[in-house]
Amino acid sequence: MKLLVPTSLAAILLLAGCGGRTAPTPAMAETPAHAECRAEARQAPAVAAESRRVVIGLPSSEDRFARARQEAEGRAFTDCLRRRGLARGGGVEPLRQSGF
Repeated sequence: MKLLVPTSLAAILLLAGCGGRTAPTPAMAETPAHAECRAEARQAPAVAAESRRVVIGLPSSEDRFARARQEAEGRAFTDCLRRRGLARGGGVEPLRQSGF
């Protein structure tokens, strides 16, 4: 009985170490069209409008600006992809983090 407990414990630990990890998925290479849309999104009027609203030195304003800029840039990027026929419409809206 004394030999059975350490052996079974070792077997359980070995089996637990073998599972649970999945192979990393390969990242998709960015096409030239995606790069152009990303550059266009950075220059979008909505992104520029958000940069005029930030109060530098006020952490809450800078955090709000970073979130708003990220949303505006993502929206402009998706709109560009849709105009070029690289992305379909619809889908799920990205999760918005609370400001608190």
